[in-house]
Amino acid sequence: MRSGVTTRPIVAYSGHPHGAIRREDAVAVEGPLEIRVDDVPVSLTMRTPGHDDELAVGFLVSEGVVGARADVLSLERTGRDDSVVLITLSEQRRPRLAKLLRYFTTSSACGVCGRASAVALRRGDDGPVELDDAIRIEADTIVTLPSKLRQAQGLFDATGGMPAAALFDESGTLVLVREDVGRHNAVDKLIGERRLRDALPLTGAILLVTSRASYEIVQKAGVARIPIVLAVGAPSSLAIDLADELGITLAAFVRDGRFNVYCGAERIRGLGADA
Repeated sequence: MRSGVTTRPIVAYSGHPHGAIRREDAVAVEGPLEIRVDDVPVSLTMRTPGHDDELAVGFLVSEGVVGARADVLSLERTGRDDSVVLITLSEQRRPRLAKLLRYFTTSSACGVCGRASAVALRRGDDGPVELDDAIRIEADTIVTLPSKLRQAQGLFDATGGMPAAALFDESGTLVLVREDVGRHNAVDKLIGERRLRDALPLTGAILLVTSRASYEIVQKAGVARIPIVLAVGAPSSLAIDLADELGITLAAFVRDGRFNVYCGAERIRGLGADA
């Protein structure tokens, strides 16, 4: 059994004349991961185990706490099943951590993650959001990307369902894929992997998510300087507004050879004269 997958007994009914059968079924693992920075609890998230270091770092990048690779002085795993990630932060980034903790303390809003760093994006706390205006991708290339991602989804194959996020280059080549029960976690794992490899910003990348395009997905793309965001599912109004404000190309309903472009259509070639 591969990592991130377990089994549970089920009763399976398929309309067979002999009735239902009892068998074991593969299901995605979901469990808690605690992120502690300088021994301070910062986040407790439910995730699919695997690439937890990337998830922790990606979360901190998305929240504006980690900027450069050098900001992470050390990274350790502890706790039962290695379910706690301990990160030591560089001295110059500790005010960012304090700001994040104050924001979480003073707000009880659902879905608070990402809101503080989205405000910071708009203010330009880490400089202006400079995206690659030269990058172009063909419309005919975009419609091929979901199938390329699907072929790389090992956890989906094992369990029958798992959100995923992937990075592609403008030629449509798959660069990196991550899967997780939490769609935001999958994106954080991508960003964390790139940060740990000192490969941010992602100014020449295309992000594809198998889920809907939410505000948080676009916010994370903005932090990573990803210029093109694609979603198999639907976008939200806030996601569209933030993408438009940041200059991100946003397309959704990317499936069955079709897609809708909500902003930034100039980065997509082959849309026709009316685009």
